Amino acid sequence: MTVPRLVLFTRYPEPGKAKTRLIPALGPDGAAALHRRLAERTVASMRATGLPMEIRSTGAGEDAFLEWLGHDLNVVDQGDGDLGTRLARAASGAPAILLGADTPALTVAHLAALARALSSRPAAVGPAEDGGYWALGIAQPMPFLFEDMPWSTDRVCTITLARLTERGFETAILDTLSDLDRPEDLAQFPDLLA
Repeated sequence: MTVPRLVLFTRYPEPGKAKTRLIPALGPDGAAALHRRLAERTVASMRATGLPMEIRSTGAGEDAFLEWLGHDLNVVDQGDGDLGTRLARAASGAPAILLGADTPALTVAHLAALARALSSRPAAVGPAEDGGYWALGIAQPMPFLFEDMPWSTDRVCTITLARLTERGFETAILDTLSDLDRPEDLAQFPDLLA
């Protein structure tokens, strides 16, 4: 079986453009610095799995990402379109595990569990406490998961699981983790602000 690629969707940590929902609490520089730390932690966990990795980038060119996160990475611009279009483009090369850089509790064990789940099931989902998901693993292209989705709502995970069930795909459901997106989420992760 083909090993899944870990695909991280992330933005360059430019003040005023990264983690904008946290700017009221942290200011533009603080929000960008937090995003930088989160992305670096996520990439470190990805590296530790030994799985192939890809960065789907926005906000800066490939050189800036390589300088920031390491020259061993494959950096691909996210391209145009809404989130669904960009995710579908990255997932067309399945098997793939799609994730973002906003899940502080993400560990190597979580990523390894996703990869293991995909060895026996067509899909694996890591639900987020806010109703989205912190990761989506697919063993084959499934463009229906990205079409007409109400992104950034508390219904994304439920709709995703329903679409998989409707099509008869057995799905592994992993641990529920918290995303760090809004000022009220900061209280859960005091170590990140130290």
